[in-house]
Amino acid sequence: MSRRIVTSKLEGLSSKPSVDTYFDKVLKYIPADVNGAWIAATGLIKSVSDVPQTTILWIAFAFGVVVTAIWTLQQTVEPGKRPAITQTLLSTGAFAVWVFALGDPFTSLNFYQPLYGSLMLIAYTLVVALVNPPES
Repeated sequence: MSRRIVTSKLEGLSSKPSVDTYFDKVLKYIPADVNGAWIAATGLIKSVSDVPQTTILWIAFAFGVVVTAIWTLQQTVEPGKRPAITQTLLSTGAFAVWVFALGDPFTSLNFYQPLYGSLMLIAYTLVVALVNPPES
């Protein structure tokens, strides 16, 4: 299965992938590989007490945002098609929402409450798959 979202199918071409369902799009929009790397990275950062953890977590978050965008663009390249910009933006947003829901580094901000992250994660996950990228 290609990582790129498929929203239309050309008639008579059996080699084309079938149109992605809501569930397929949820799986493709959420960058599980980068999210897994984030969990590992935060575990490592929090295991060391003599470093500025909050600063390192913010740097790691910024790095994760950039990596998510580049990785998604790379994974969705298909010859003859425009870059999957919408999918890349939504996947990068999914990473940011996921990190926000987990807490760190956002717990360093006065306004942060775990409830906000949880509600945002639920809403984003339910709504994101309703988007059909125009470049698919």
